[in-house]
Amino acid sequence: MASVIAEVVSFERRPTSRPGLEIASAFLGDGTDVAKAIWFNMPRWGDALTPGVRVALYGKVERRGGLQLTNPEFEVLDNSAPESVGHIVSVYSATAGLPPRWIRRVVSTALARHLSEIEDFVPPEIRQKYAFGDLQESVLELHRPQGRESWLRARNRLAFDELFLLQIGLLLRKMKRVTTQKSSILKPAEKFRSFWQSLPFRPTDAQIRAIEEILSDLSSDAPMNRLLQGDVGSGKTIVAVAALVTAVDGGVQAAFMVPTEILAQQHFFRLKNLLSGLGVRVGLLTGALSSRIRKETLEAIASGEARIVVGTHAVFSAKVIFKELGLVIVDEQHRFGVLQKNALLAKTHSPHVLVMTATPIPRTLTLSIYGDLDVSILDELPSGRKPVKTYRLGFSSAHQTKLRSFIRETARRGRQIYWVCPLIEESEKLDVTAAYIRFQNLKEELSELRIALIHGQLPADEKETIMTAFAAGEIDILVATSVIEVGVDVPNATVMVIEDATRFGVAQLHQLRGRVGRGDEESHCILLAGKSTPQGTARLDAMISTSDGFKIAEMDLLQRGPGEICGVRQHGVTDFRVADLVRDHKLLEIARKEAAILVEADPELKNARPLAEALMSRLGAALDLAGTA
Repeated sequence: MASVIAEVVSFERRPTSRPGLEIASAFLGDGTDVAKAIWFNMPRWGDALTPGVRVALYGKVERRGGLQLTNPEFEVLDNSAPESVGHIVSVYSATAGLPPRWIRRVVSTALARHLSEIEDFVPPEIRQKYAFGDLQESVLELHRPQGRESWLRARNRLAFDELFLLQIGLLLRKMKRVTTQKSSILKPAEKFRSFWQSLPFRPTDAQIRAIEEILSDLSSDAPMNRLLQGDVGSGKTIVAVAALVTAVDGGVQAAFMVPTEILAQQHFFRLKNLLSGLGVRVGLLTGALSSRIRKETLEAIASGEARIVVGTHAVFSAKVIFKELGLVIVDEQHRFGVLQKNALLAKTHSPHVLVMTATPIPRTLTLSIYGDLDVSILDELPSGRKPVKTYRLGFSSAHQTKLRSFIRETARRGRQIYWVCPLIEESEKLDVTAAYIRFQNLKEELSELRIALIHGQLPADEKETIMTAFAAGEIDILVATSVIEVGVDVPNATVMVIEDATRFGVAQLHQLRGRVGRGDEESHCILLAGKSTPQGTARLDAMISTSDGFKIAEMDLLQRGPGEICGVRQHGVTDFRVADLVRDHKLLEIARKEAAILVEADPELKNARPLAEALMSRLGAALDLAGTA
């Protein structure tokens, strides 16, 4: 990248063989040499480049039969002072037809007219403590940098502002919930003791710690709002069951909402088995129920006979009426929208809420997106669990022959195999193997084995039949899409084959790998991949190098950024203009600490009017803070 000042020798536009593509080119001279500049589909304002005009240009320089600048920015140097020459200039996102220098001129006018109106809302003592610059000066520096160091100081000041406001908003929301809402006081009693004594294994220390934290929350009249996160296979279900039984002991109903029917059915049957001797009726509510069973279930929920209700999004439909709902547990919460969860919470007054995820969340996201939740972490696996061995294989005939032999041997020993593909059917746009094609191929190549296909577009009853048969050991190989990513628990399955593995995110690969390794037998995850991008290769290397979901989550955050990971749980909260949750983790820690001090000293922000106004204008809608600050 280089800057040059030269005189235009000639300028022309010419069409190309591609429809709608035009190339503009200019020959430039400075008295010592000649260079060429080319632009693709240059707007008509480029016609100012007439022979004899002096211009300053900035762009990428290549040697193509001589020096060439490709799509450079430029400014015509007339008698007035140049706007973009001799100093650092800002680069703004622009739509086609708007030259960067025009945007710079508009921004410059806005700064001249309105910069003095900006009121600094960060308390002076915080600015002084961390040597943050004045807000007006920082805004001006960001648009008109004097140097790298001064620009970085201004940038960090504005990044802190965004994180500081977010932390105050989260703390205010948490304080409002704790001080104004009252929930049922729930304490473990006879049923909990019977459940605990009947467990056929000793819970891990992490499980015991999480259960103690949850029971402490439930024993208070302040509504619990806790996030339980743990790696794949860390035993979140038992922790959830402990909370459910405590709710029953406390005389209220509990709802357990999960994202898929397969997972709902698994939780339903597991709960029935665990609670069979306690006289607790568990109801199942999914869209696939027959009219008769659904009617009976709804009546049992309304009468209070069904103490625990497991279901999909059907749980929060309008026809579902609880007699006394006191606890709501949401599994794989990132798969539900905010409005869906609110619809369930609206069925009762101030319930205790536990949200769970098997996708470990990096600390920076926990402090930001989930900053108003208390957090419990399951950071150890149950004893006896062996790490899943992970390999990468190519598509060569030698590798494929070796893989088929390994699968035959696995099935011969009575074990089962998942084979996951990224697509259901073939795509003309993507060169990847579809699940349907792989299913047909495997039936021909491994005709002696029992092979089934499952994907999200199958009818619910058909998916249920297939998964039930697989869980019962009646299917050797289950070819699937990522529909089996979450919650499927078949301890006899010991091999996971993921085809075109670079098409999956690293967190999704880790979730899929978590479907095996759930029994005592050694398990394997085989990543099938051809040539890939550096990012795709990095994802596979991460999978091979570690089985720690928290390390993988950090890698995922670095690769994809917070926006994609957060999804739409709180749309707008991570739409930072300046802050970056990956690199600004130290600023986030400072912002959280200072926000806690400020809110504790002045919970209604009575002494911080500029701060309260900034909070409402920037975060009011995203955090639903109306009437708080």
